[in-house]
Amino acid sequence: MTKEELIQKLSSLEWEDFEVKAAKSELPKSVWETVSAFSNTSGGWIILGVTEKGNDFEITGVRNGEKLEQDFLNTLRGTKFNVFVDTKQEVYEFEEKNVLAFYVPVHKNKPVYYNNQSNTFIRRGSSDQRATQEEIDSMLRDRAFGTKTAELALGTSRDSLNDTSLNRYRDYMTRFNPNASYIRFDENEFLRKLRIMENGKCTFAGLLMFGKRDAIEKHFADFRIDLLEIPGTSYADAKHTYTFRVEEQENLWEYYFECFHRLKQKVDVRFSLTAEGFGQELSPGLESIREALVNMLMHTDYFSPACPRVRIFTNHIEFYNPGGLPKPFEELKSKDISLPRNPIMAKLFRMVKLAENVGFGFDKIDENWKAYNSTVPGYQIEFDSVVVDFSMEAKDSVGETSGKTSGKTSGKTSGKIIELINSNMNISIPEMAETIGVSERSIERNIESLKKKGLLERVGPAKGGYWQVIE
Repeated sequence: MTKEELIQKLSSLEWEDFEVKAAKSELPKSVWETVSAFSNTSGGWIILGVTEKGNDFEITGVRNGEKLEQDFLNTLRGTKFNVFVDTKQEVYEFEEKNVLAFYVPVHKNKPVYYNNQSNTFIRRGSSDQRATQEEIDSMLRDRAFGTKTAELALGTSRDSLNDTSLNRYRDYMTRFNPNASYIRFDENEFLRKLRIMENGKCTFAGLLMFGKRDAIEKHFADFRIDLLEIPGTSYADAKHTYTFRVEEQENLWEYYFECFHRLKQKVDVRFSLTAEGFGQELSPGLESIREALVNMLMHTDYFSPACPRVRIFTNHIEFYNPGGLPKPFEELKSKDISLPRNPIMAKLFRMVKLAENVGFGFDKIDENWKAYNSTVPGYQIEFDSVVVDFSMEAKDSVGETSGKTSGKTSGKTSGKIIELINSNMNISIPEMAETIGVSERSIERNIESLKKKGLLERVGPAKGGYWQVIE
């Protein structure tokens, strides 16, 4: 961090990765909370020699900066912390006042704490907060990132697997990945090669993917994937908690199809046949949603007390994934790193062409959704969860948003709908979508809004009727 960047930080209110301490002549006790919090969350800068006064910051400097620096570094190298915390240091001079800066990176062996485990802290916004036991347990599981679901589930056997799900998976592989070598294996070798079973027992991954529900619940008492349809833009404006909730399914393979079937109804698709004669539904929006669903199933921390959840609001779809990322979000996105939390599950989805071979799929999700409705999903990254939010409100070429959030429509789109209906009252929604160059879903949303405003009505039945513009 340069001196100019430090000055810029001091004028900013976004301080998730930045903490100032007065520390004129000695290290404040709270500095160790911040070291723990940055190590356990996303890393950050600790600045000594700056005093916070409300929203203002005064550079007061430190006395005997060399001693403070040695005290700080010697403590991190000593026995106060449960692990060695590496840092990089900078010294800045402001009108003969010295400011010390220490960058604390996110640690690979979390939780990081001092004295005892109860002194484990995490960063929330611009403050350090003591971690709960559930959050500490989540960090401990992250030490085994990529290996936990590869362990054997005690007390399981071939009888723990659901025959229907397993056969359905093998049939799916035959149809959509006919060149896969696993197709020719008998059942025992198939289960062993894909690590669904080892030494007569199911791996946790194999059990979750294809197990019988009763067998799964012996190890995961609250096993479920939640999908809710909520009649509002949020719970606050919804008249009912939900209008649809996915029923319990046997395992993840069955949950995938049930959730995907429901999500598919929310985006426009076009049907075509492959060269082999198989039907396929083409839509960049559908591909983006499917990638997000598979990502959630592959990367969830199934040992967390939270469960993966999809919430379908009237204007956006939200995927909540328990479990943090193995590396900072920006690094995973830029380098396309493949570090799945549940690598056996990732392979099982890859072998039936439902997942990519590399990376977390963020770019694919973004590109397809942008191609679908000109927006990019939002990401909310916490150390123990990831939320991906898809806006269902398309943006037109001048940046206006159309949708249901406020009952407004895009002036550009709704105006063209009125023009088309005035020239042809029998025009269909697909014809309007093709003429205007937006999705059918966008046309439907704009029509609903126009009807609510009393500007448009449908005369006669859905089939055989016509549109009428109300002057």
